[in-house]
Amino acid sequence: MSSKLDSIKLNIENYIRDNRIRPGDKLPSETSLAQHFHVSRTTVRGAIRKLQSEGKLFVKHGSGTYITRPLPTIPSSLDRLYSIGDMIRTAGLQEDEQLEYIVTQLCPPEIAERMGLKQGEEIVVLERTRMADGEAVAHSINYMPQAIAGAIIENGSFSGSLFNHLEEKAGIRIVGSNSELTVPPPSDPICKRLLQQPQSTVLLLKQLHYDEINRQVLYSLDYVRSDIFTFWIKRTR
Repeated sequence: MSSKLDSIKLNIENYIRDNRIRPGDKLPSETSLAQHFHVSRTTVRGAIRKLQSEGKLFVKHGSGTYITRPLPTIPSSLDRLYSIGDMIRTAGLQEDEQLEYIVTQLCPPEIAERMGLKQGEEIVVLERTRMADGEAVAHSINYMPQAIAGAIIENGSFSGSLFNHLEEKAGIRIVGSNSELTVPPPSDPICKRLLQQPQSTVLLLKQLHYDEINRQVLYSLDYVRSDIFTFWIKRTR
C-alpha cells in the first residue's frame, strides 16, 4: 500500500509541475484526481496527506486543496536577541507585516507585574501578523507604557522595526531581554490562525525587554510557527 501511495504522490507532484499549477492555486478534487490516475479516492487522499505533511499542499476544509510553497527554516540562537523581522531577513526572505490593531488601555495586572508598572497605568498594545514571502509565519503582541509608545506611534499607525523606532524616535536602545519559550495550547486562537499543517505546532516566545539602564520598556508575546522557526542554544558543563 505504501509503495502505491508513494507512486500516486509522485504522480500528483508531476501533475502539478506539468500543468504549471502555482502556489495558491487549487488542486483538482480528489474525485477528479482518482479518475485521472485510475485509483480510488482513498489512495489519492493518502497521497495528499503525505504531500501535506511535507508542506507542499494545504487542505482548507470546505474549500479544497491548495498548492503551497515551502519556506526555508529560520534558525536562531537563543543566546542572542533578534527581532522577528531580523530573523526573517537573515533567512533571505522578504519581510512584511499586517497591522491588526493599536489600542491604548489600562494595564492588566499580569502585565503590570511583569513590567513593574502600576495597575491601571495606561499602556499601548500593538498587535501584528508577521509575513515571510507573503506567508504568515508569526504573530506579535507588544505592550509598552504610554509614555514610551507615544513617541513612536503616529496617527494610530505603525510599521517597521519596533527596536529601530524605539532607538531612533524615543532614544531607547534595547540591549537584552528575559525570555521564556513555551508551547501555547492548541485552543489559543492565534495558534489556530498560524497553523498550516496538522503535525506542526506554534511556539510562544515571551520576552521582557530592557534598555541600557535596565528599565523594563517592552513586553512582547511572539507566536512563531515551529515548521519555520527553530531555536538553538549552546550548552556547556
